[in-house]
Amino acid sequence: MTYYEEFIEVKGARVHNLKDIDVSIPREKLVVITGLSGSGKSSLAFDTIYAEGQRRYIETFSAYARQFLGGLERPDVDKIDGLSPVIAIEQKTTSKSPRSTVGTITEVYDFLRLLYARAADAYSYRTGEKMVSYSDEQIRALILSTFAGQRINILAPVVKSRKGHYRELFEQIAKQGFIKVRVDGELLDLQKGMKVDRYKTHDIEIVVDRLAISEDADLEKRLAESINTAMYSGNDTMMVLAEGETEPRYFSRDLMCPTTGISYPTPEPNTFSFNSPKGMCDECNGLGHTYEINEKKIFPNTKLSIAGGGIAPLGEYKKSWAFKQLETIAKRYEFDLKDPIEKIPEEAMDIILHGGEERFVLDSKSLGVKRDYTIDYEGIANFIKSQFSSSDSTSIKRWAKDYMDKIQCPECNGSRLKKASLNFRIGEKNIAELAAMDIAELAVFFKGLQNSLEGNQRIIAEEIIKEISSRIQFLLDVGLDYLSLSRSSKSLSGGEAQRIRLATQIGSQLVGVLYILDEPSIGLHQRDNGRLIKSLEALRDIGNSIIVVEHDKDMIESADHVIDIGPLAGKHGGEIISEGPPAELKQHQTLTADYLSGKKEIPVPVERRKGNGKSILLEGCTGNNLKNITARFPLGKMIGVTGVSGSGKSTLVNETLYPIMNAHYFNGVKKPMPYKKISGLEHIDKVIDINQSPIGRTPRSNPATYTGVFSEIRALFTKTPEAAIRGYKPGRFSFNVKGGRCETCQGGGLRVIEMNFLPDVYVECETCNGKRFNRETLEIRYKGKSIADVLEMTIDEAVDFFENIPKIHRKLKTIQDVGLGYISLGQQSTTLSGGEAQRVKLATELSKRDTGNTFYILDEPTTGLHFEDIRVLMEVLNRLVDKGNTILIIEHNMDVIKMVDHIIDIGYEGGRGGGAIVAEGLPEDVALHKKSFTAQFLKKELNLAVSHS
Repeated sequence: MTYYEEFIEVKGARVHNLKDIDVSIPREKLVVITGLSGSGKSSLAFDTIYAEGQRRYIETFSAYARQFLGGLERPDVDKIDGLSPVIAIEQKTTSKSPRSTVGTITEVYDFLRLLYARAADAYSYRTGEKMVSYSDEQIRALILSTFAGQRINILAPVVKSRKGHYRELFEQIAKQGFIKVRVDGELLDLQKGMKVDRYKTHDIEIVVDRLAISEDADLEKRLAESINTAMYSGNDTMMVLAEGETEPRYFSRDLMCPTTGISYPTPEPNTFSFNSPKGMCDECNGLGHTYEINEKKIFPNTKLSIAGGGIAPLGEYKKSWAFKQLETIAKRYEFDLKDPIEKIPEEAMDIILHGGEERFVLDSKSLGVKRDYTIDYEGIANFIKSQFSSSDSTSIKRWAKDYMDKIQCPECNGSRLKKASLNFRIGEKNIAELAAMDIAELAVFFKGLQNSLEGNQRIIAEEIIKEISSRIQFLLDVGLDYLSLSRSSKSLSGGEAQRIRLATQIGSQLVGVLYILDEPSIGLHQRDNGRLIKSLEALRDIGNSIIVVEHDKDMIESADHVIDIGPLAGKHGGEIISEGPPAELKQHQTLTADYLSGKKEIPVPVERRKGNGKSILLEGCTGNNLKNITARFPLGKMIGVTGVSGSGKSTLVNETLYPIMNAHYFNGVKKPMPYKKISGLEHIDKVIDINQSPIGRTPRSNPATYTGVFSEIRALFTKTPEAAIRGYKPGRFSFNVKGGRCETCQGGGLRVIEMNFLPDVYVECETCNGKRFNRETLEIRYKGKSIADVLEMTIDEAVDFFENIPKIHRKLKTIQDVGLGYISLGQQSTTLSGGEAQRVKLATELSKRDTGNTFYILDEPTTGLHFEDIRVLMEVLNRLVDKGNTILIIEHNMDVIKMVDHIIDIGYEGGRGGGAIVAEGLPEDVALHKKSFTAQFLKKELNLAVSHS
């Protein structure tokens, strides 16, 4: 084996802040790249190594295929040798589609569909009887034996419980040579012009043949022909009615209920797909939910009048057709549009909401004559529904959705499938019931199922169950035992989505691949870290190379080779400051080594805060897996909500507590998960949720615009002498409005190239070279810098540059304080990680004047943070709490958990085994809890902290 086959050699990497670095990365090893946030880890792993791997892959395509893809730009690196095919597993959520679920991503659901199509038993949704299907030969034999010695009618069902006069159908049947039909149980002769009551529901069957069952040899041939004709006319279903009886016997080539005659088509995998018309519920189109009108959203304040804007979708009175109709309704029901809505008669409100037609006559008081009026009003609710279902405009659909609530589909109860599809069962479970189980339950189910199947069913199912079981095991190995297959991929966190993709890759059993992962431990409890590390080691051991960008201590110590990038972040990073096995790394003088060896640590507070004695009490929470819990949140403290992944932390905080508080303080409309009551909200002024969703979804959004500091900077530029002479206003320095921006890229700095079947590609604008502004705007300078130069400054540089402008300096200083001094003011928000976006939001809130009575909610703020970054962040958060505010943090990181004043630990397990409060109180008290998984690690952390101090 040559040297180049043992290592991936990177020479002269200069992407972003990398300082012309050379690095040798051992192949077929677990390699961790670590360092401060913004030091250049992702620049090396993703923007250099992965980008070059992608470029080489696309170069293998034919010239014809490449013309559609365009050329990927080569990363700024001299040479990369020894590169394998590269697969990046990042934190991005897998899919935004509401049709995408854990089951569809992992392909487990595809195998489940195959299993149900080939091995499931069908049952009637009317009677619960097992469905049967017959061949024509079996039907003939059954008729001969069952009806021996009787006269029978062979019938072909053509109409089943439908309204209509059916004149044309009767004419068509007569033309085919048939002379009798059975209508609603009565045998009738077909006569010309025959019809039935069009407003009643009818059952109509053609009488194909009437014969006596005897041992006559010719009878079998006639019977076979009649069966064939009846099956053809009855769409593979027929009936046999013995004379003197009223209930016919059903026979079908398809699966059929022997009592009621309901038939199901022959099952195929698509029968169980909620993405196929063959399987999806017709009511919700396979989404599992529908939307219904919320009257409170249409009439938010019934004390307002219609003229005063009491009907939210219409707004205040204006001369329009809608208001003209409302005036007519007002005349009919004798009220005025200026009356409060609560005083309007109920019948009138019903017409306003649901519409109606009416013609009426009123005396005109002024003229003493009678006038005709016509009400023909669609109704606001009906109009909103029609716009939502039929409009092609996204903005109109969004407008309509504002007045509706998302509810579980009443037809399929959220299962997404047709009634027939839900009545195929294996092991007494339908496919939706299996998809709703968490992965751990599903694993147990399939272990038992293998032994319970018999005969052909066992032979058919064996291989499919083997495939399903192996994929389920991979999901268990990466700590996702609490997820269910029906869980929407939109609701997954970045870490969960990444671990699902990792499980899928392990399942594919590829060899000789370079996998690059971005913090796979995010959102994972310390207890499950070991399983994740074992999964990565298994991937390595079959012959793959693994590069992990990570801060987790366990992951670093389990690596074969560690690359530490630094020494600091942004322009002060981008160098390899240490590399080698973890044991060697600890001997070096770096920030990472100091924290790993214990020379440096985030200290445990000497004293826990007592709080202000008040609290918020949330009682009877039953959302998702919560088991009717009551949680107390003491105010004036830093609260940590802990527990294994999937235990119910997000359900309690993000889905129950925050929507209640948001509705109370800001009239938020998100519906909270079920709870009984909440008290103590009067002790807080406002709630602020600082999550990891992007601060913007386009390259136009950046930290300067999000925090509002850009408005102040633009105002400052208008005060320069040159700008005053030219009469420039603040809009001149905005890249979002015409005037000062570059019109080629419309101020984006980038042009979007649509890639059809691939994500859009952004290229630098050739007119302004990415500066976003036109030449005249760039001529205005403050302290020698143009507006574009300012946007390119890092936060650290900008803090010094604007130190004499208090308004700007204060906002920039808060961004610096949360550890983001390395990002640039104009950095596109699409390039910020989830953790960075969260800290920009935190800085924005910190820069505002707080009341000292604010409730902050943070969801895993340590995402993407190095030990040193966590220390800096905790200093900022502690300052907030010291002012009297309350901070609630959902967290797995022990460095944060040991610093909080009050812990609420949820568990014991994830999924159905969770949803209870295991322990709460001071960290020292929770650490002594015998059954809490968090306590096991917290005890060790607190002991370590004591021994070092």
